[in-house]
Amino acid sequence: MKAYIFPGQGAQFTGMGKDLYENSALAKELFEKANTILGFRITDIMFEGTAEALKETKVTQPAVFLHSVILAKTLGEDFKPEMVAGHSLGEFSALVANGTLSFEDGLTLVSKRALAMQKACEIKPSTMAAVLGLEDKIVEEVCASIDGIVVAANYNCPGQLVISGETSAVEKACEAMKAAGAKRALILPVGGAFHSPMMEPAREELATAIENTAFSEPLCPVYQNVTAAAVSDPAEIKKNLITQLTAPVRWTQSVQQMIADGATSFTEVGPGKVLIGLVGKIDKNAATFSA
Repeated sequence: MKAYIFPGQGAQFTGMGKDLYENSALAKELFEKANTILGFRITDIMFEGTAEALKETKVTQPAVFLHSVILAKTLGEDFKPEMVAGHSLGEFSALVANGTLSFEDGLTLVSKRALAMQKACEIKPSTMAAVLGLEDKIVEEVCASIDGIVVAANYNCPGQLVISGETSAVEKACEAMKAAGAKRALILPVGGAFHSPMMEPAREELATAIENTAFSEPLCPVYQNVTAAAVSDPAEIKKNLITQLTAPVRWTQSVQQMIADGATSFTEVGPGKVLIGLVGKIDKNAATFSA
């Protein structure tokens, strides 16, 4: 079975999507539609903007979403997913790709999500850190032992977890992780504590927008970050998408479940090749491709 996977924030680069815009009438039309929906020319920032401008959350999230979704649409008849998944923000791209969300609704939700997360980041100093070379269970135990808010946020592949929370608690946790035998524990250059309780204000704001958006029956199941299981019921997809902001991204578990359910190949759709790299670390026998 063919699995298609969609990257999240961090995969962006200057010039992303420009070739699609210049070589496909459909892509050009969708990019221009996106400029209108967002109320600013995101294409200018994507194609010619600085890395700094592209790093702003309100730009990054729609930019990565647009690259992924428009690339999927230009694949035409070749694009026949039998299962989809996306990492964090990428879950929205996956839901447009499998027909759960329309292009317009997906983009509107992603834009609202980015702005809500930005606002939540400004309430209290918070951050994320990558922890390498420790078992999941040890990372969870160390987080639980620290005063303040710090949790496991991204289960990226075995031996690579990201933790998230209050800046002081994350810093303390990094020291404790190294003492527990981590190869590395380093603070990431991110705007805040995504996928942690610090995102509760954003979750509440996004919940209303998601509740008021039409979700259709998908063409194929989506393996959601929150459950790491195949979901096809629109009501359940909505519920998990709302929970996603404050819950961990169970990427390792999602990929393992897709393989258990019959995935024979993984194609990454969007900027970069981060996810196929992670899939290779989760299962070295998995066939991986970049769209």
